[in-house]
Amino acid sequence: MLRTSCQHHTLHFSCQHLLLFHHSRLELDMCLLTQLEFTPCLLLLWVVQMWFQSGFLWTLAEKPTKQLKIEEIPVVRDYPDVFPDELPGMPPKREVEFRIDLIPGTRPVSIAPYRLSRPFQEELRRQLDDLLSKKLIRHSVSPWRAPVLFTKKKDGSWRMCVDYRGLNAVTIKNKYPLPRIDELFDRLKGARVFSKIDLQSGYNQIPVREEDIEKTAFATMYGHYEFRVMSFGLTNALRCFMETMNNMLHKFDQFVVVFIDDILIFSKKEKENVKHLMMVLQTLRDNKFYAKLKKCEFWLSEVSFLGHVINKKGISVDPSKVSAVVEWERPSNVKEVRSFLGVRSFLGMAGYYRRFVKEFSIIAKPLSMLTHKNVKFEWTNECDLSFRVLKEKLVSAPVLALPEPGKRFTIYSDASRVGLGCVLMQEGKVIAYASRQLRKHEENYPTHDLELAAVVFALKLWRHYLYGEPCDIFTDHKSLKYIFTQKDLNLGQRRWLELIKDYDLNIQYTPGKANVVADALSRKAMPQH
Repeated sequence: MLRTSCQHHTLHFSCQHLLLFHHSRLELDMCLLTQLEFTPCLLLLWVVQMWFQSGFLWTLAEKPTKQLKIEEIPVVRDYPDVFPDELPGMPPKREVEFRIDLIPGTRPVSIAPYRLSRPFQEELRRQLDDLLSKKLIRHSVSPWRAPVLFTKKKDGSWRMCVDYRGLNAVTIKNKYPLPRIDELFDRLKGARVFSKIDLQSGYNQIPVREEDIEKTAFATMYGHYEFRVMSFGLTNALRCFMETMNNMLHKFDQFVVVFIDDILIFSKKEKENVKHLMMVLQTLRDNKFYAKLKKCEFWLSEVSFLGHVINKKGISVDPSKVSAVVEWERPSNVKEVRSFLGVRSFLGMAGYYRRFVKEFSIIAKPLSMLTHKNVKFEWTNECDLSFRVLKEKLVSAPVLALPEPGKRFTIYSDASRVGLGCVLMQEGKVIAYASRQLRKHEENYPTHDLELAAVVFALKLWRHYLYGEPCDIFTDHKSLKYIFTQKDLNLGQRRWLELIKDYDLNIQYTPGKANVVADALSRKAMPQH
């Protein structure tokens, strides 16, 4: 269904596969619609796409579909053992075992358990019983001790995590190289059919070296335990996992790329992809690695991977990366023009990158005039053109660049009482913009927690770029500089710190005036769909 909204009209076109919709305050160009031809072949796309045409924002979204059962999926149904509902238990001995090598002279680190509310106590008991039944943990008498906390998964459930900051601080860092994203993309050029496999609790499928198990010990109100498999929060877990995946799948380099627990199979033809998929599934079976069916996708003509959209035409930036800029609505009155939600804020953000936009001052002049005192609000055709052209310039090369592995990343983050905003940069070039509105429970957060939430938002969103890469985070909240050494943290802050510590970060203070882009995005945050 195509729904096109303007000030007075709404039109609908339908297709059994997809829902299409459009909303704009601009007047609808009826002639434009009559020239478009919509067919099921054109509309049957696999992922969200957005494009900006003739001043209109068109959004194409995949209609939710019923989750297929494994017996309904060709090829995949021949490998039911690769897609169990749950991990069957301890993994076999791997070519690469997870090891924890300590800095010479290190003594065991012992930290008392955190207090948990009653609901979390019950959840802890349930998860401990599950891990014990699968023999992934065991009772411990280790001198090492770390506390437990919980982090929320995307599906709303809770993941038990161990705060290994004490252990990580005395662990020798693994230097195994992570893949270069640009090299991964080079291998994907020319591919037309894609299948994606997501491993089930991938870390838990790699055993810990026997002599290192005692170092993973954690304390709870129910007893002292230690992990026999790799756990979230351990400093070298990511690189060990990547080494394991590469050792297992390197023979398929011509049609497989791996990043963390995502396995992407790419081919030029569907028949080839079927054959390639069978080879990968057989390898997973032989090595007793297990995948999660509901997170896997097969035989796609277009796929989102590492922040980019890949199809037969090539590789392009994922539109969701710049939706915060593209969806910025034109102001409707003087108050909006001069507020942080209007032109003044938009120009402040755009002006930060004026060196990337040819003739910036000329393009922006009609909008700049609106911000002057004693100027009557009148949104002219010149203002509209200036607004649209600047948005197009901001989300196109050379402003948005591909990241270069090995070079330091920079994140500017900010929070307001409206939302969270951040921008990812590298050597002064923008990689992506992002913002979102505050959720209901976040509206009562103190400023410190909001600023920390903005940092976490950025890290989660761009983790595929930032894992294993050095990154400077600039915030206008001074106390965040000391987050790694603060002792009196609440449960929410501890959860966020559990995520933050997996990154190679340097948090720095920058005055609000210097953080203009993130500030603008946070005050003009986009709703989460």
